[in-house]
Amino acid sequence: LACSLPSAMEVKLETAPVDKRFANTNQAKHCYAYYNAYHQCMYENNDDAEACFKLKRNYMSLCPTKWVESWDEQREAGTYAGPVPGEK
Repeated sequence: LACSLPSAMEVKLETAPVDKRFANTNQAKHCYAYYNAYHQCMYENNDDAEACFKLKRNYMSLCPTKWVESWDEQREAGTYAGPVPGEK
């Protein structure tokens, strides 16, 4: 199936919704939780980016680009310290 995600020019940038788990705290935890939730969603949905689009939008709006790039590199190298989808 072809994925029909909006192009970068069509995406309306907005911050992630309020999450009561992270009220009045540093958003680093919030960023990390959304990043991991996105990858778990991708695993559970056979890499269907459309099903997980909101989670990706949320972590992209909260996380510094350097963090995401670093985590992605670590995931590719197998050295990511966070939860890895499919592993218990």
